[in-house]
Amino acid sequence: MTRRLVEHQFGETRLLGYSIAGEETVIAAPELNVCFDVGKAPAEILPIDHILLSHGHMDHAAGLAYYFSQRNFVGNSPGCAIVPTALVKPIQSLLRVWGEMEGHVSPGRIVGLEPGDEFQIRRGLVVRAFGINHGVPSLGYAVIDVRRKLKPEFSDRTGPELVELKKRGTEIEYSVEVPLIAFCGDTAEGAWLELEVVRKAQVLILECTFFEADHVSRARAGYHMHVRDVAKIVQRLENEHIVLSHLTRRTSLRDAQRSLSRLVAEEVLSRITFLMDGRRRRGRAGPPPEQGAVQ
Repeated sequence: MTRRLVEHQFGETRLLGYSIAGEETVIAAPELNVCFDVGKAPAEILPIDHILLSHGHMDHAAGLAYYFSQRNFVGNSPGCAIVPTALVKPIQSLLRVWGEMEGHVSPGRIVGLEPGDEFQIRRGLVVRAFGINHGVPSLGYAVIDVRRKLKPEFSDRTGPELVELKKRGTEIEYSVEVPLIAFCGDTAEGAWLELEVVRKAQVLILECTFFEADHVSRARAGYHMHVRDVAKIVQRLENEHIVLSHLTRRTSLRDAQRSLSRLVAEEVLSRITFLMDGRRRRGRAGPPPEQGAVQ
């Protein structure tokens, strides 16, 4: 039996994924052609051209070689993995070893980023990396819609006049950034909370791993979030939608929702969704997220 991906629609943003702590995290935004972490590379993400890998832990990164291999197998163009710079060489080594086993190296592009670096997905859509706090080389990612607008001082000019101004080298437009999704990966609190692309993203994907009162020390030791941390943080956020991921199997989805509801005001709670509390995709099988146990 394999797991089922769940699906959510947040305005114009569709998310498709699965996230259980220590087991697998993979969250795709298909219409934006990006997937946050790769998990075990489920078939649904293979058509997506860009993997935004937050860090190298197995539950987030295990399927990367398979992703490249399967895209090659079905005739897709090579995919692109955007990763923390420190992971570029280890990933290249991993792909070489798999190549030795398979008899050929699957084609794929590995792009290393540092906090503040950007990568263009397509015209007008960029990914900006930011630092997170997980104790290993890690990045969060913001997917940003970059719109060009005419400067107000040129609003009364005719089309030919604007063309002439551009020919002369006059900058007649300015950029407006609209952060669509921010993905924080696995992280404890940190400076990333001060970033506008995080606090004002239309959809924020935020981990919430631990819920039991005696698990605060476990959260600190593993650079993870406890529900108490999340309850404090969400008061400062302006996101239309906050999606909580990375729930441990030690806590049922229902109990996690109850824990959060006791700590967060109703008007804030209305903006929060647990990723695994979504519509399950047909054709996939697996246990509900509250069954079993994880590390």
